Amino acid sequence: MSTIYEVAATAGVSPATVSRVFNGANVSEDKARRVREAASALNFTPSRTAQSLRRQNSEVIALVIPDIENPFFTSVARGVEDVAQAAGYSVVLCNTDDDHAKEAKYLSIAVSDNMAGVILAAIGASSDVGALIARGRPIVAVDRSPHGFAADAVTVDNFAGGRAATQALLDQGYSRLACITGPADVETAQQRSAGWRRAIADHASLTSSVSVDGDSDCYLRYSDYRVDGGRTAMRELLTLAVPPDAVFVANNLMGVGALQVLVESGLTPPAVGVALFGDLPFATLVPSGITIVHPPARELGTIAATLLLQRINGDKQPSRSIVLGNEISTV
Repeated sequence: MSTIYEVAATAGVSPATVSRVFNGANVSEDKARRVREAASALNFTPSRTAQSLRRQNSEVIALVIPDIENPFFTSVARGVEDVAQAAGYSVVLCNTDDDHAKEAKYLSIAVSDNMAGVILAAIGASSDVGALIARGRPIVAVDRSPHGFAADAVTVDNFAGGRAATQALLDQGYSRLACITGPADVETAQQRSAGWRRAIADHASLTSSVSVDGDSDCYLRYSDYRVDGGRTAMRELLTLAVPPDAVFVANNLMGVGALQVLVESGLTPPAVGVALFGDLPFATLVPSGITIVHPPARELGTIAATLLLQRINGDKQPSRSIVLGNEISTV
């Protein structure tokens, strides 16, 4: 069986650096990559016995997310698992379906099973992590900021993404821009629709070409971040006396539903402009002219897991908030 010293020699680093990599401490990306490659080549598995005894908790972390069927959260999970596995931890995936009771149950299990920490995409401000905090279990918020408690957070710039997507539609010449966003009490839904509003307001201050009948909310629909929710909202928008000529959909699965309705109605883009926040599932037929905001989902997961491992290993610095940018493209 290979030793930490052999891994260090192969990677060209010190044994202490190898230890820091597998304990989740701050190490440069280049050194971390070399250590992991060397460990893989040598079939090295770090011993966690001493650390587990000191922490008196398991080598398991919980990833609590609202929808595992969403490719965005699947990519987040992959990023978390990559980092956790390399450090000798297992990941328990907990799918809440945006149900407060299910979320509370999973958080309770994390406490009762002495899990080392939790990465949480909280349903909303009412998510209760009090028991975890009381037990000293570290928490990292992912995709959504923590509410009512101090914790590290890794999110994407939802406001900028919504604004950029809407601006892309305006630049294409559309003038009646709708927005289909998530539940009204969910942070990501609020921020993405706020970006939509800002783009419209900024454009209106420069030109009179944007028409929303004096009230942007007449073209705003809240939904449930699911395919059927996108279908329902798009149907409602098309029945308006003056329907929109473009729509920004603040989630990829709702975007699938909205696109389905548009195609069924003979309004395949670019007949109606479409911009989406999030990458579409692989099986989705994407019409040309769709604008897509690409959030760095896997990177969210890797950073969240790295922060959590640092906390598990005794990092006491003040809570950190990391906001990642998005890429945008028109396909």
